[in-house]
Order: sequence, then C-alpha cells, then structure tokens
Amino acid sequence: MIVLNLTCANSHEFEGWFASAAEFSRQAGIQLVSCPYCNDFCITRLPSGPHVKRTAVEAGKAGDVVSALIELAQHSDNVGAQFPEEARKIHYQEIEPRNIRGVASSSEVKALIEEGIAVLPLPLPPKDKAH
Repeated sequence: MIVLNLTCANSHEFEGWFASAAEFSRQAGIQLVSCPYCNDFCITRLPSGPHVKRTAVEAGKAGDVVSALIELAQHSDNVGAQFPEEARKIHYQEIEPRNIRGVASSSEVKALIEEGIAVLPLPLPPKDKAH
C-alpha cells in the first residue's frame, strides 16, 4: 500500500492510498479518483516521495481487502459514534494525535472534510474480526 499526495485542478491537496503508483494512474485514467473537496476528476500527483506500508497482506494476498481492513482496525482506537468529535480534537490539537476509527454519518463526514480534517471512509469488516 502506498500513500500519494494528490491535487485537483482547483488546487485542493489530499492523500490517496493505492496498491501502487501504476494503480493510481489506472484509476485516475478512468476517473475513479476524485477530489474529496470538489469532486473534480482531474487529479495529479504532487512531487514527493510516496509513503510505503509493507504488510504480509501485500506480499501474499494483495487483493484481500478484508485482511487489510482488519489490520487497519488493529492499529487504531475504536471511538464509535464519537468519531467526529475525536477527529476534531485531534485536528485542533486538543488531544494527543492517534489513529482512530469509528462511525459518522455522510453529513458529519462532509463537515469534517469541509473543515480540512482528512477522513477515509471505509467499509466495515465483519464484527467478529474487527476487534
């Protein structure tokens, strides 16, 4: 998994997570990547070194999305419905930064993004494997 710094034609900057740089290019080429701020599909990479996260999932089963989600869940605190409040506290440096996960409505996610708080909506893994 690599994390790329991206920008849209309206100069909004954001991150995107992809299996590889080639996968980003493929997805951007068929307009599967859009700006979370303005929904623009004209996305380009910013000049920077990508952040690479190597896992056992990538080595043996790159397509195993559920395993990747479980791994993400294991390295974050589940704050449940308090997610928007906790994300704001972290963003505004009211509490120590940490990786969190939880639930938020689409309007809460939109409000967080409009405040400049980076969030990554993900499908939930099965309950018995997320804890």
